[in-house]
Amino acid sequence: MTGELASYRAMFDLGGKQALVVGAARGIGAASAAGLAAFGAEVVCADLDEEGAREVASRIGDEGGRAVACRLDVTHPSSPGEVVERFGVPDVLVVTPAVNVRKRLLAYSDDEFERVVDVNLRGSFRLFRAIGRPMAERGSGSIIAFSSIRAQVVEPGQGVYAATKAGVVQLLRTVAAELGPSGVRANAIAPGVVETPLTRPITSVPSWYEAYRAKTALGRWAQPDEMVGAVVFLASDASSYVTGSYLVVDGGWLAADGRFTPPE
Repeated sequence: MTGELASYRAMFDLGGKQALVVGAARGIGAASAAGLAAFGAEVVCADLDEEGAREVASRIGDEGGRAVACRLDVTHPSSPGEVVERFGVPDVLVVTPAVNVRKRLLAYSDDEFERVVDVNLRGSFRLFRAIGRPMAERGSGSIIAFSSIRAQVVEPGQGVYAATKAGVVQLLRTVAAELGPSGVRANAIAPGVVETPLTRPITSVPSWYEAYRAKTALGRWAQPDEMVGAVVFLASDASSYVTGSYLVVDGGWLAADGRFTPPE
C-alpha cells in the first residue's frame, strides 16, 4: 500500500488548475472561490459587480491563495468569451448567478419572466457554450452549476425560478452527454435553503425563516461555506467518474416529507 493513502489524498488537490467562478462577489460564489483556492487552484473571480469580485480575490490573496478578478455579465452574449480570451480556458467552471422574482405565476409580467430566464437559464447556457467548446477542444474540464431543490419541488411564488433551475439541470446533462467523449464533465449542485443575498427577502421575515428551517431534517439553514465541499469534490479528480449528476446539498429537505412527529 506504499503511496496509496497519499494518492487518495491527492485526488482533491487542485494545484496547477485554474477555476473560473462566476458570481464570485458574494454568497455561494465567494465561498466557492475561496474553497477552490484553499485546495490549490488559481481562481478567476468573475462577477457583474467587479469591485465585489476584487474584494473576494484580495481576501484570498491575503490568506496565501491565488486569485484575480474581472467583470462578467451573463446577460451579454460576448462577455464569457471575452473572459476566456483574457485569462485562457479554465480547468473548472463554477456557475452561481441567479435572480428570483417571488410572485405567483399569474401575476408575472413578461419583463419579469424574461429577467429571470435571461440570468438563470440563458446566462448559464452562454457560459456552458463559451467555456465548454474550448474545454472539449483541449480534452478536459469540469463544469459545475448551481441548480436548486426547486428543480424538483416548487411552492407558490417560485414557479419561474424553479423552471429555470430545472432547465439548468437538463442543460448540464446535455453537456455531459455531448462533451463527455471529449473529456468534459458537467454536474449540478442543488442547495436547499442557504443564507445568501438571494434569500434575504425570506430570512428577513421571521415566520418565513422559521418555516423553512423546520422543513429541513437538520433543523437549520445552511451557510454558503457548506456548499464548498461539493464544489471541491466535483472540481477535483475525486469525481473523475462523476458526470451528469444532480448533487443535493439540502439538509434533508427533500428526504423529509413534512415535519409533524406523530405520538409514539
